[in-house]
Amino acid sequence: SEEEKEKKKKKKKGGGGGEEIEEEEPDESMLDWWSKYFASIETMKEQLRQQEAAAAEAEEKEEMEIAEGFKGQVKNKEKSKASKDDKKKKQQSVPELPEKKNKQKIDELKVFNKELEAEFDNFEDWLHTFNLLRGKIGDNDDNATEEERIVGRFKGSICVYKVPLPDDITKEAGYDPTFGMFQGIPSNDPINVLVRVYIVRATDLHPADINGKADPYIAIKLGKTDIKDKENYISKQLNPVFGKSFDIEATFPMESMLTVAVYDWDLVGTDDLIGETKIDLENRYYSKHRATCGVSQTYSIHGYNIWRDPMKPSQILSKLCKEGKVDGPHFGPGGRVKVANRVYTGPTEIEDENGQKKQTDEHLALTVLRHWEDVPRAGCKLVPEHVETRPLLNPDKPGIEQ
Repeated sequence: SEEEKEKKKKKKKGGGGGEEIEEEEPDESMLDWWSKYFASIETMKEQLRQQEAAAAEAEEKEEMEIAEGFKGQVKNKEKSKASKDDKKKKQQSVPELPEKKNKQKIDELKVFNKELEAEFDNFEDWLHTFNLLRGKIGDNDDNATEEERIVGRFKGSICVYKVPLPDDITKEAGYDPTFGMFQGIPSNDPINVLVRVYIVRATDLHPADINGKADPYIAIKLGKTDIKDKENYISKQLNPVFGKSFDIEATFPMESMLTVAVYDWDLVGTDDLIGETKIDLENRYYSKHRATCGVSQTYSIHGYNIWRDPMKPSQILSKLCKEGKVDGPHFGPGGRVKVANRVYTGPTEIEDENGQKKQTDEHLALTVLRHWEDVPRAGCKLVPEHVETRPLLNPDKPGIEQ
């Protein structure tokens, strides 16, 4: 059956020997998001291996240099230069071969082995969060932890600047700053959002049962919404693959702190919390890094790689240019687009499911989005299509990943 084929395929991929992948061209219809995910995991592992190898090599070289003393060092300069070039060659040639093969086959997404916030300065590019604490007087125990004293959060930004402002700041900001730096920021009216949470898997969960295993299930909390996916617990497993998505409607700013928790299912008594992670959705929503729905590598209108953002690349680009007061985008003939005096090129045709080709600017727009950090003044890195890895924490065991 299709499903079994798919599973076999996945097994092959997951076990990832290079030869196997070469043998058979995967058929588009056989691929799904998981194929993409496993291919990306392989790439991530490969990168980590290379980093480790490079670090070990550097350490070895350092030891040799120390041992050989200064005389040797002079000779070594030549050698190390050569080995550096070699290394460069090696590093370039090694990953490129499999990647080129993969490129035609499977598109990848970025797998972060940490939380997204760590990669993008907590998404505090203009919204900072300050905890509001209850006073200590009248507290029975003086050593109440800060967590317990939080009564709310203040979010905002404070700017202090000297007037009149120097001209370069005016240029830098792209508008007249005498009206303050808070132009172009969204209004604070409540807005309704749809939050879609994809939970791929959990790894190395802390055992909760006597048998050294756990029966994990997912619980999600946002505002008044409280989802406990208890009936889908996974029996006796510390590395469960959940592969689930949950849709929640919410209103910012009232409901913006999302909690994703993993509980241990118990037949008797209450279920124990293994660990949880909290995500500030509002900061992601308002960040200039655009952490709403990651920008994927390619634009596709069908198949496993279908574009998932409600806005098309060209719409996102126009919005970014307008908000950042950037000139463009100007789409020209021959697959060219001009943004802020920079020209980007790319394909201009797209195939639908029936193989019909038609003209499109979306690939071009996407090229600019993927290089948005190069755009002067307004540019910054946009969040790519990704999977993030977040530590699960338990209030009873502070600071220890679960």
